[in-house]
Amino acid sequence: MPVTINKEVCIGCGACVGGCPVGALTLEDTAVCDEATCIDCGACVGTCPVEAISQ
Repeated sequence: MPVTINKEVCIGCGACVGGCPVGALTLEDTAVCDEATCIDCGACVGTCPVEAISQ
C-alpha cells in the first residue's frame, strides 16, 4: 500500500521527493505519490518536516 500524503498539512517543500529511492514522489502544489511506483519503504516519512506523510 502506498504512502498517504495529507495535502492539508503538506507545505510543498519537496524534502520527500529527494528522500524517495524509487522516484515515486513528485511536487505539484503539494507532494504527490505515484501509487504504481511506490514500494512503501517509508523513506519519505522521516524526511517530511511537518509529518504530512504516513504509511
